[in-house]
Amino acid sequence: MLTLLVTIGIVLLSSAICSGSEAALFSVRLVKVRRLAQSKRPDALALLSIRERMNRPIATVVILNNIANIVGTIVVGYIATAVLGKQWLGVVSGVLTFLVILFSEIIPKTLGERYSDQISLVIARPVAGLTRILTPVIWCIEKITNPLTAGSSSFTTDEAEIQLLAKMGQEAGTIEDDEFEMIRRIFNLNDMTAADLMTPRVVMTYLRGDLTLAEAREDILSSPHSRIIIIGETLDQVSGVALKTELLAAIIQGKLDQSILDLTHEVHFVLGRKPADQLLSIFQRARQHLAVVVDEYGGVSGVVTLEDVLEVLTGELVDETDTVVNLQDFARKRQN
Repeated sequence: MLTLLVTIGIVLLSSAICSGSEAALFSVRLVKVRRLAQSKRPDALALLSIRERMNRPIATVVILNNIANIVGTIVVGYIATAVLGKQWLGVVSGVLTFLVILFSEIIPKTLGERYSDQISLVIARPVAGLTRILTPVIWCIEKITNPLTAGSSSFTTDEAEIQLLAKMGQEAGTIEDDEFEMIRRIFNLNDMTAADLMTPRVVMTYLRGDLTLAEAREDILSSPHSRIIIIGETLDQVSGVALKTELLAAIIQGKLDQSILDLTHEVHFVLGRKPADQLLSIFQRARQHLAVVVDEYGGVSGVVTLEDVLEVLTGELVDETDTVVNLQDFARKRQN
């Protein structure tokens, strides 16, 4: 009788280890495994190798699980017949089936999923070793099943899924509210264009390039902006951009007869449909904080700045020189 109980215990334990291992390997997140692998720990590296190529390791676990269940059931049945007689074989089989379902499937898989991070690290190296041993068997199985399972599958995700994960992290308390808001704003960045962010032409600050510093001194002094658009005869003829600091320095030095055009720098032009995330790259490459927004016909629609793009991520940035917080709303009111 003791032999029967010990055999049942071995069958249940073997099957439980396989079931829990399978659940843990499927449940552990690939992103977290890659982060753990950066530590170069052997168990983390083995887990990463398994997680990136799951077919053979999982096949190994499934083979071992079925061996434990099938062979174990046969052995238990043989011992039960010898000890209790054939009349008890049906009862023993029924009890064993119940125990397998409860203690070798439901409970181990629940624990494997709940503690997947810890369990997967512990079993990674043994599973990798067993996979190498069973490679010939798995290879034969793959040759038989490949025609039925042809096709490639890869890990993919999208913005909606990442935002959902971030929202779940916020609700669970693992992501702070301000961190979640920043993630949400980052994804909003490529949904906006230069036309969405620009200061419209009706409220642009500009100076004519043919004016002298003496003629434009009052406008320069009263300008709240550090960069001023310089135009030709019309607003659609943008010559470039002037830095207010350079204009003021020239005034202080007494160069009042100097033309503003002499102090003008080249400015970058972008179409209104240019995505906001690409504007960041443009500002970095051009080493400029301002670009002129034009329409399909070359007409000036407004100006967009690095600050406008950053405000998508941070919210409104207002300093002591800003008399109007939202120039777009102000422009719409003026047009009405």
